[in-house]
Amino acid sequence: MRILAAGGIGGISAGIAVAALQHVTTTPLILSAEVYETAQHLHQHAAEAIAPVAESLRRTAMTSLSTIVASIGYAFVLLAGMLFAGERITARRAALWGVCAFAATGLAPAIGLAPQLPGAAETDLAGRQLWWVATAATTGTGLYAILRFDDRLAQAFGLFLIIAPHLFTPTPALPESTVPAELAARFAAASLVLQAIAWTLAGALAGMTYCAIAGEKEDAPA
Repeated sequence: MRILAAGGIGGISAGIAVAALQHVTTTPLILSAEVYETAQHLHQHAAEAIAPVAESLRRTAMTSLSTIVASIGYAFVLLAGMLFAGERITARRAALWGVCAFAATGLAPAIGLAPQLPGAAETDLAGRQLWWVATAATTGTGLYAILRFDDRLAQAFGLFLIIAPHLFTPTPALPESTVPAELAARFAAASLVLQAIAWTLAGALAGMTYCAIAGEKEDAPA
């Protein structure tokens, strides 16, 4: 019950915060990219560039809901991983696990395939998804080996796992992009920052809630 409460409360709280940040960071960039995708000029009247108000509100609500659900998933994944590894759950340690999770699922894949806007040059969907799963899995395993084992051979193998997926990065299937490079770069950077915040905040809030429910202090002995 502690895990369920900590994951739920931490994930929902983090999701709400990240959804609010999305509304003022990545969402405007996506709307601008959609204008380019339909070959319209950015300075056209707002009514021509975006969906009607009702549709815009529905879209924002669905995006926010998916962000909250994802953050809940992040919190449960982190708590489950810490329990499996025998790690004591605190806000600080859960936040550090969140940083590592972001490195595996966000930062490492972005080195080969950055977050993409509508209209950007894309790789084959199935190939992109398969490469992302492989990269996240090998990077996560590699980080675990480096940070949890003292054996140099295990750490060297972990480093190899982190590097290996980038030797097989998919190439774009659609070479031409209608999105300006500056807009694409801003979106990629903002998306990565938001993902880092989501993982770290979900971990920290879940860990804090877990300690509060258990009546433990952050600096209590393991």
